[in-house]
Amino acid sequence: MGPVVLGLCSGTHDSSAALIVEDRLVGLVEEERLNGTKHTKDFPRLSIDWLLRSAGLNDADVTDVAYNFAPLRYLAGALPLRHLRAATAARAWPRARSFGVVHRRASERLRKFGEHFPQARLHGVEHHRAHSLYAFAASPFDSAAVLVVDSLGETTTTSICTARRTGQGIVLTDRWSLPDPASLGYAYGAVTQHLGWRRGDEEGTVMALAALGDPDRFRDLFAQAIPMTGDAFALDPALFPLRVISSRYPRLSPAFVAATCPPRQAGEPLTQVHCDLAAALQERTEQVMIHLAVQARHRTGEKTLCLGGGVALNCVSTGKITERAGYREVFVPPAPGDSGTAAGAALHIAQSRTPAPVGGIAGWCYLGPSYKGLILPPNPRPGMHAHRPAGAAQHLAVRLAEGQIVGLFRGPLEAGPRALGNRSILASPLRPDVVHRLNAKVKFREPFRPFAPVVRESSAGDYFTLGQAAPFMSFASGVTDLARKEIPTIVHSNGLARVQILSPEQNPFLDEVLRDFQEITGVPVLINTSLNIKGKPICGTPDHALDCLAESGIDALLMEDWWVVEQ
Repeated sequence: MGPVVLGLCSGTHDSSAALIVEDRLVGLVEEERLNGTKHTKDFPRLSIDWLLRSAGLNDADVTDVAYNFAPLRYLAGALPLRHLRAATAARAWPRARSFGVVHRRASERLRKFGEHFPQARLHGVEHHRAHSLYAFAASPFDSAAVLVVDSLGETTTTSICTARRTGQGIVLTDRWSLPDPASLGYAYGAVTQHLGWRRGDEEGTVMALAALGDPDRFRDLFAQAIPMTGDAFALDPALFPLRVISSRYPRLSPAFVAATCPPRQAGEPLTQVHCDLAAALQERTEQVMIHLAVQARHRTGEKTLCLGGGVALNCVSTGKITERAGYREVFVPPAPGDSGTAAGAALHIAQSRTPAPVGGIAGWCYLGPSYKGLILPPNPRPGMHAHRPAGAAQHLAVRLAEGQIVGLFRGPLEAGPRALGNRSILASPLRPDVVHRLNAKVKFREPFRPFAPVVRESSAGDYFTLGQAAPFMSFASGVTDLARKEIPTIVHSNGLARVQILSPEQNPFLDEVLRDFQEITGVPVLINTSLNIKGKPICGTPDHALDCLAESGIDALLMEDWWVVEQ
């Protein structure tokens, strides 16, 4: 057997594991889906166990462990000299010490991985290299520009490169990077926290809130706070103070607070100033992302673009890039955040050990555990009843057309934060009250948050203006007059919808459900949101799915071919 390469994201947030054996990706699993703790930083033991078991291997068979950070690279941030100028001097030494601490912790973490895998070589992989490799490897392109934008990877926040497939694997060239403190992810997270939501988790809520605001109120402030440069952008330290990797150091200055509003605490009422602040932040983010995408095109000369990093989850920005950055097609992988870097790190080491293309990544999103052959008793839990209907897809489509909200737990677990049809809650977009029901009684979340549609690929152009593939729900698209007329429930206040365009090959069962729903209602579109409730991860196990049925307001759960309801 050739190299057995285990990629790990562990100890920071969104822990995950990926395994490559004999030049093929076995899987990519996020630990939160199995341990039930959202954004867990725990060592991904459950994910590793599933991956090795799937490959018929054990810990001693792992030849290489690829960590999604290169600890030595943090030392560049431990040099304070470049930040001793007046605007940043007060934080220069605390910043340097904090990067030194992170270097030691990351080094120790990598060393401890060796205790689990005694036969393995240990490798730290540059974070943005891991992002870039996974973003491109998951794409259908032979070559592309790759743009990675996140909060921080060692000392890098933004990077651009050219990626190409060769007979010896993926090659990255023409690499350019922007160092911290210029960080779009840092800025967006700071304002998210200021508005009362969890940084690193609820930035999507702020993106949704932005549709209710007027960016003009704080437009000039954000132009000052995040100025664009000839080839990138910067942060004004008078408004976004120099990063110190410690919760003791605020990410917004008193001047920023004075110019906007006091910090909002979670649960406090939302006012127009909060909406306007979100709108100005979102507008500036879109402007910077388009600018960076254009720079990537100029630097690489490529006609296609792959996006990675946490900021690539900002689907309004990515949608604007498809319209305005001049690319033939734009791609975002199913797991553009840190969980996907486990696969990118593994890919880097696998190619260095055996120069060859690695299969099982391009186009794949269903990369985790499945429970095919699941057998349920008639009463899987007290007060629940399960039976196997004839024709599960047709049965589900009929119930959805009748107005039921149904959880779907079927097939392999998706990678990434979007529910893509195997761990989803589905509902009819034809019911006027469906958004209120989903937010108030199922997801228990803010009433202004929209719900995403999934549409059959053959009908996408009738309802959405995106004009390109969107298999992983990565882009906010404009909608057609037909969509506004027939399914206004999926159109957000900004006139957009984060659409999943589904091909029959990607998910045959969900395509069958959509086809049957279309035969009943005339509309080939469903609402597709994740199978979870607010504060919990997407359900990764049958027990988690049954918990969701018990704790939320969904009407039924289709678990593999079992129809489960509360009596």
